[in-house]
Amino acid sequence: MNSRRKRVAVLISGRGSNMSALINAAIDPTYPAEITLVLSNREDAQGLSVADEAGIATRAIPHGGFKTRDDHDAAFDAALTAAKIDIVCLAGYMRLLTADFVKRWQGRMINIHPALLPSFKGLDSHARALAAGCRIHGATVHFVTADMDEGPIIVQGAVAVLKDDDEASLATRVLALEHQLYPAALKMIASGAVRMSGGATVFSDDVTNPAQTDPLISPAC
Repeated sequence: MNSRRKRVAVLISGRGSNMSALINAAIDPTYPAEITLVLSNREDAQGLSVADEAGIATRAIPHGGFKTRDDHDAAFDAALTAAKIDIVCLAGYMRLLTADFVKRWQGRMINIHPALLPSFKGLDSHARALAAGCRIHGATVHFVTADMDEGPIIVQGAVAVLKDDDEASLATRVLALEHQLYPAALKMIASGAVRMSGGATVFSDDVTNPAQTDPLISPAC
């Protein structure tokens, strides 16, 4: 394993709850990644102040100042390149990324989605899971590809759907699970235990399976 900690940027649009989970994990000097930049398309994103208080560099590049989505993503790419970023983590980043940007960072960019993909892609995943009568729901960390929520799965976790659940109560339990999954997935990537190759997730022979300690958290098979 490369002893240098991987430099990670987190892209946010709001409070950055999962960003905070990654920051907390990276406090451990043995964690193979460090959060070195938090980047947002919104100047009022609450997560920017959280990252700033943690001593992490922050930058807002509002999308409203650009004529096209490509121009905005090019500005993001320039900021990431200037910061010498190795891995990009999307954490509540609420804009679709352009194909060129995704292509440049493919295999080095991951996202967390509040559902067990490939089910319930896109928004309102908790409400749709309840409406479908699901008994199991959860979250997925995956590599980002050009199609929304379509990238190869890295790790998933599940929670039981309780008979008295509403959207808010289910979302609360899934979010707590997300805060476990995302640091686990980033650790796997930054340590070289997981990579994307040929449009699929590839695991090294010695990858640690989080399901050994929690049966509801498991890398994709």
